[in-house]
Amino acid sequence: MSKLVENALMLPFERTEPAAAEFFAGIGLARLGLEAAGFRIPWANDIDPAKHNMYARHFGQESDHTFIEGDITHIRGEDLPCGLSLAWASSPCVDVSLAGARLGLSGARSSAFYQFTRILRELPVSERPEVVTLENVVGLATSHGGEDLKAAVRELNDLGYSVDVLTLDARWFVPQSRPRLFVVGARTPPPDTPGANPMLRPAWLRAPFDDESLQTHQYLLPDIDPSPDISLSQAVERLPTEDPRWWDTGRVASFEAQLSPLQVDRLEKLRKARKRTHRTAYRRTRQGRPQWEIRPDDIAGCLRTARGGSSKQAVVEVGHGELRVRWMTGVEYARLMGAGDYTIAGHKDGHLVFGFGDAVCVPAVAWLAEHYLMPMVKKSTQNADRRLVSVGA
Repeated sequence: MSKLVENALMLPFERTEPAAAEFFAGIGLARLGLEAAGFRIPWANDIDPAKHNMYARHFGQESDHTFIEGDITHIRGEDLPCGLSLAWASSPCVDVSLAGARLGLSGARSSAFYQFTRILRELPVSERPEVVTLENVVGLATSHGGEDLKAAVRELNDLGYSVDVLTLDARWFVPQSRPRLFVVGARTPPPDTPGANPMLRPAWLRAPFDDESLQTHQYLLPDIDPSPDISLSQAVERLPTEDPRWWDTGRVASFEAQLSPLQVDRLEKLRKARKRTHRTAYRRTRQGRPQWEIRPDDIAGCLRTARGGSSKQAVVEVGHGELRVRWMTGVEYARLMGAGDYTIAGHKDGHLVFGFGDAVCVPAVAWLAEHYLMPMVKKSTQNADRRLVSVGA
């Protein structure tokens, strides 16, 4: 062993948690999930001042954390801290969303993905994070016949990453239906297990793995056993009957008048029940007419930013012959995202709905980080330690 390496190994040192950068951070829910798995977050960015305000109010002033508020086009590789193990990017999804115009990754906002990869490309190869993770809507898998997802995989391949693709649904962890796509790139990929975890890699995600021009892998993960006790009632904020947020009798009557016969029958069965039940409802336009649709199951629909009437969810409380209806609150948005004790005091309800509706489910991130991202990072660290010892032998 060389004297230099011997001296280095003899020096006392303190191991720190692997560092992760949080691109398109929003209000920091990905950070909460990553921290739960043992990552620290020394750097983050987002363009939206309102979201940054929520982020800063929750996490406070941190001497060891840098938040860059602004357009990602102005960020350079040299702006990132050294020693990153993970780069997380929840890039804008409007151009690949099933609800959007499906412009693909070339759309004005989703093309922010290529700004993210540009920043990684500006880093020396040795300084690129061991693992990168993209989070997006499942519409990315079918956008432009699947070519957009392949383009994303190819871009990461060009940066030296083998890529895995999987889907997680928030409903496996919290009472909200929120399927999301996760693209995981690893510089040191794990053993490939074709066909692993079909629940996480269903048939509609096969395209990247079947394309021999792409470098991909499928990491064998533990199966997820969704809790049978997940219920919307666990997340509903208990508001007194006199709370003005409950709709008045006239508005409730209008709500009932805009239900289809199927919906009326569903509501009446719940109203006659001997227990109170909670459901969520969306207002849709069917054949040119507004119509309310009540979910048949005990979970919320996918939360969205409330920029249009169809994106807002109402909470229906029914039973013992009674019916009450109101809009979902910001507190409920936070609970349905698994955000725990996130700081919501001092924020208007509209800001909370916007911030949480445009975020990622915390326990889904925590599960992915614990079972996939952290093991990949630790494997890389162990390999680096072995190389260090080998060099000094």
